[in-house]
Amino acid sequence: MKPDDPLLQILACPLDKGPLHLVVPDGPGAAEEAVAEALYNPRLHRRYPIVDGIPQLLPASGEQVSDDEHEELLKRMAP
Repeated sequence: MKPDDPLLQILACPLDKGPLHLVVPDGPGAAEEAVAEALYNPRLHRRYPIVDGIPQLLPASGEQVSDDEHEELLKRMAP
């Protein structure tokens, strides 16, 4: 998914119905790290994975992140 994808304007968190932010891998090989491409809700500290270009937006697909990981994800959010 690209930061300018129009789909990002209409996708919403399944829990609070607020906007989601694209989180992109940082640097070479980053897609293999724990933080791969995902959609992130900074209000609830929940990350939803993107698998094969398809956002997984079921409430059960999201995972709660720690405060440290929250800070890291904020740095990786696409502008």
